[in-house]
Amino acid sequence: MAQVLEFKLPDLGEGLTEAEIVRWLVQVGDVVAVDQPVVEVETAKAMVEVPCPYGGVVTARFGEEGAELPVGAPLLTVAVGEGAEGHRPAAGPGTDGGAARAGEQPGAGERRSEGSGNVLVGYGTSEAPARRRRVRPQGRASGAAAGSGTAGAGSSGAGVPGRANGRVRVAEPVDGPVPVISPLVRRLARENDLDLRELTGSGPDGLILRADVEYALRAAAAQGGRATRETGPHPDGTVREQALAATAGAAATEPAGVAGSAVPPGDVRIPLKGVRGAVADKLARSRREIPDATCWVDADATELMRARAAMNAASGPKISLVALLARICTAALARFPELNSTVDTQAREIVRFDHVHLGFAAQTDRGLVVPVVRDAHARDAEALTSEFARLTEAARAGRLTPGELTGGTFTLNNYGVFGVDGSTPIVNHPEAAMLGVGRIVPKPWVHEGELAVRQVVQLSLTFDHRVCDGGTAGGFLRYVADCVEQPAVLLRTL
Repeated sequence: MAQVLEFKLPDLGEGLTEAEIVRWLVQVGDVVAVDQPVVEVETAKAMVEVPCPYGGVVTARFGEEGAELPVGAPLLTVAVGEGAEGHRPAAGPGTDGGAARAGEQPGAGERRSEGSGNVLVGYGTSEAPARRRRVRPQGRASGAAAGSGTAGAGSSGAGVPGRANGRVRVAEPVDGPVPVISPLVRRLARENDLDLRELTGSGPDGLILRADVEYALRAAAAQGGRATRETGPHPDGTVREQALAATAGAAATEPAGVAGSAVPPGDVRIPLKGVRGAVADKLARSRREIPDATCWVDADATELMRARAAMNAASGPKISLVALLARICTAALARFPELNSTVDTQAREIVRFDHVHLGFAAQTDRGLVVPVVRDAHARDAEALTSEFARLTEAARAGRLTPGELTGGTFTLNNYGVFGVDGSTPIVNHPEAAMLGVGRIVPKPWVHEGELAVRQVVQLSLTFDHRVCDGGTAGGFLRYVADCVEQPAVLLRTL
């Protein structure tokens, strides 16, 4: 006897609470093996392939590509055990995510089965989670039925109220479970005083999606607070009138003339989500919380470039410039440990680290990411070159794990690759400092008392003024500049 098990979006670690479905790797009716990747999701940290802890036949999927799901929301259901092949659904409406009707949990009441073990960080499947059977009240319409049940999911007409002529249509009030599986959707509706029972979802089998709620709120705001009303028979025989209107707080979040359908033609809205949203949140938090200051200095990098050329002329792996700069950073942090720290605001303490996990800014098609080289202080130039290359390739391919994008204690930002000389970097919260490196270009320079053309670079240090004063920051930056100008200075620490 086959049993249907539900697989939920697991805890992806590092405090992540939601993920966006990028690509489904399986279809309804496919046979999957234990720990086979079934969906590719994008979090605020990285792209992740999520493996399924069960082996069997996929009976339903939840969420279209591009949809956001919170951790703990259903991803798919799998029929496992003897007779699972009989659970292959027939083609047609409702086979993809149909088990979400009326908020029911597929496979309720089934006995537990052996799982695959730990799937991702913080998520274990040693056995299937217990489920409760939801009893549907007799004689009441299902919350997932379109309208009053007179039309199917694929039909059109008055029986399936929805969006028409740019206005929000509301369904007749339904007594029973609301077809919503996302806690985020429920919270959004609750915060804006929106009754979900009055909406008909655009998802499979009438499932209410976040886009449906946002559309209703935008339309209400665009109409100047006027609600689109429809009346319908209430179960107790009275006539109930429900108004769809955004609260004053919600309306105030969008400037006049921009909300909803009032956006002028040609304007584009780009959601702040995924990597871009995470970067925006972190940079804004850094500016809010960290009293930062920046100092900079020009340095003659001619000798550093010659030293690198000599290294690469010898046998062995090639040494990258960023690896040499990283080695200089770790040596400077050993002398000025105040900058390899963080501020614990709750305890009102400065925490100095005994290790250097060096982050470096990398530009990718998905946005700016900061991979972290673990224990950079214990690596030589060759090892640093290799690790920088590995993490850069993984970043461009979108394969970085959350663990490779977090935990940094200091960041190196080589913005010179963009052809600029200087910048004032924003500290990568919760770190205390960031070293910025501009482009290295030939410039007039006084060398040994004479004017000469030298390879000059601008170095800038942005630091948290709570962890140190300008004297410490200036000492750090001067030591870095000295190592750039005279690489032999590094021999003292090797």
